[in-house]
Amino acid sequence: MASIDDRVREQYEAYPYPHRDPKEEHKRLVEGSPSDLDEIRHYVFHGRLDLARPFRALVAGGGTGDAAIMLAQHLATAGAADAEVVYLDLSKASRRIAEARAAERRLTNMRFVTGVIEDVDRLAPGPYDYIDCCGVLHHLASPEAGLQALADQLAPTGGLGLMLYGTYGRSGIYPVQEALAQLVDDLPDPERLAAAHRLLAGLPETHLLNRNPLVNDHRKGKDAHLYDLLLHRRDRSYRVPELATLLGSTGLAPLAWIEPARYAPETYLSDPALRKRAAALPAIERAALAERLSTAISKHILYAGFARRPAASPADPGADGTVLVLRGLDPAAVAKGLKVGGALKANIDGAAYHVPLPPLTIAIVSRIDGRRSVSEIRASIESTGTKVPGSFADQVRQVFLAFHGINRMLVRQAG
Repeated sequence: MASIDDRVREQYEAYPYPHRDPKEEHKRLVEGSPSDLDEIRHYVFHGRLDLARPFRALVAGGGTGDAAIMLAQHLATAGAADAEVVYLDLSKASRRIAEARAAERRLTNMRFVTGVIEDVDRLAPGPYDYIDCCGVLHHLASPEAGLQALADQLAPTGGLGLMLYGTYGRSGIYPVQEALAQLVDDLPDPERLAAAHRLLAGLPETHLLNRNPLVNDHRKGKDAHLYDLLLHRRDRSYRVPELATLLGSTGLAPLAWIEPARYAPETYLSDPALRKRAAALPAIERAALAERLSTAISKHILYAGFARRPAASPADPGADGTVLVLRGLDPAAVAKGLKVGGALKANIDGAAYHVPLPPLTIAIVSRIDGRRSVSEIRASIESTGTKVPGSFADQVRQVFLAFHGINRMLVRQAG
């Protein structure tokens, strides 16, 4: 009888996840968090990442290649001539897709390895400046052992980008998983998959899965997505305190939660007295409180590093030499959508994000191009005849905090 490990391997050979067509690489680059290069530079290295020096990254559990391809492309675009992205996955079928995607992009800064992350010390030894591990640890027999194997290959000042399932936001998934296990666990995979389709077709509208708008893999029409969501042989989820314990077991601690405002209690609290009490809590307890107030976090995305790593002062977004970047946004288009004396508004899983903006916001945002420093932005504004007050640096900091809360403004270079 096949072990659970064997069945997990067979799953990803039969249903590589996520579904990707290499021929679509010339149309778009699949981007996201973690492992966006600007995020790594900001959250792990405080805007002090020198890509003229060697940079090694590992994508552990690379699947069909999303994170590895994104990071390799970002590094190539940034001109990081001495950078390498190592892809590691147990599935040969998934690796073939990832390799085909890299070939479509003509990326030469990648190396591909087949195996499990518990054997990383033998298959792809470090040290690494950065390690990505998304959607993997919660499928292992021992997430602690898997994370320890990765931590052992991390450079002392390096960081990890992680994604693990969140318990509250996955409401409805586990009852369906358990029901399918009762009904069809002994059947071959194609029959289990067919049964899952039939079960979903008759699932009552009142079922938690049908009422959960945060989970949609079973609605994408791809067997690999449905299988991974509802038929996986090993699947667990975490609440913030449990995740902190997992990290602590390997000497790691969170560096940042993505998006920051999602893990800030103030996003969900309007009462001043309660906001004040929440502000006094330790960092992990604040994140845990935010998760309880939201109940909409289905995936925990975070950056982590060694708790003992040398302290580094965070970059000052208002310093003259700081270079800011609007992640994934066009500065001119963003500025056009803002109003003088207005606020930045966004929706975080149904919670309203509303942050007042300072008077010079439009002028500042329109000039953030990832190349200009804060002092150069100021000089550009002054060249239009606009009087810039002495509080300019504070206004930049206010703008930064507003956009940073939704992970849209980062420090590209520290002043």
